[in-house]
Amino acid sequence: MNSIADSAVASLPVICGPTASGKSALALQLAQQFSGAIISADSRQVYRGFDIGTAKPGAAELARVPHCGIDVAEPDERYTAADWAAAVPGWIHEIRSNGRRPIVVGGTGFYLRALFAPLFEEPAVDPIVRASVREVLGSMSGEEIKRWCEVLDPPRAALGRAQRERAVEVALITGRRISELHLERPRAAALTARYLLIDPGNSLAGAIVTRTDAMLSAGWLDEVRLLAQRVSQDARAWTATGYDTMRRVTTGELTLEQGRELVIVATRQYAKRQRTWFRHQLVGERVMQLDPRAPDALERAVEWFNSEERDG
Repeated sequence: MNSIADSAVASLPVICGPTASGKSALALQLAQQFSGAIISADSRQVYRGFDIGTAKPGAAELARVPHCGIDVAEPDERYTAADWAAAVPGWIHEIRSNGRRPIVVGGTGFYLRALFAPLFEEPAVDPIVRASVREVLGSMSGEEIKRWCEVLDPPRAALGRAQRERAVEVALITGRRISELHLERPRAAALTARYLLIDPGNSLAGAIVTRTDAMLSAGWLDEVRLLAQRVSQDARAWTATGYDTMRRVTTGELTLEQGRELVIVATRQYAKRQRTWFRHQLVGERVMQLDPRAPDALERAVEWFNSEERDG
């Protein structure tokens, strides 16, 4: 009873948008008002211990609304979009068994694609070869990965590091591009989505500054110091925006002000990539855009959330 097909009674509500846009706060309001539970679609929140800098829900928020999809992987574990998508049906079943309504919330586009968009059937690959390639790619810088991706699979070079790395891996091992395989060897997804795209417009830049300062005030540096004592420097979790920078602050390589500015710039760049992804990838989907600052934002969000009843 926990297959995707069993879970797809109706289209899933998805609240998405760039980082610091206010989507999590709005999702909490809806979930609390309508007995919902949140499935996090955030590739940074899956790693245990990496809490403050990924804006994970705190104890008070978790007490208000159940969450799935956070703290599901060790920091040095390779946790992919496919792993996340495979876990979602079980979470949906658990949520509905408890009399709640699932709400997918997050800004990681390739997680959403893995869940809702047609995937591809990957050619069989020798696991030893794959492990060797992944080891090499893991030792390369982000710029090196980007350059390789621009040559091997140009359409995916504009994506984030994880997607670029995956594209290079598949191209090197199979001789084929993921962008081609998506078209030639599709595997139909069984779930459908309706999206509430949250974006506060020009105020997002200021919101990113405010949230960065709040994270620092909440003890982000102390968290990083503790993580550095037990988590390998090469662990994938360190690639979450800002964490490597804060680690350099703790070692004295950067001043706090330098680190703060670098985090703000990196977060703004990440938000820009997210906006680009949503603008291009959600074309033709069931999408309602919402500025969370609008006076009627909550009212419109409630109407969107309950539109499932009319659709179903």
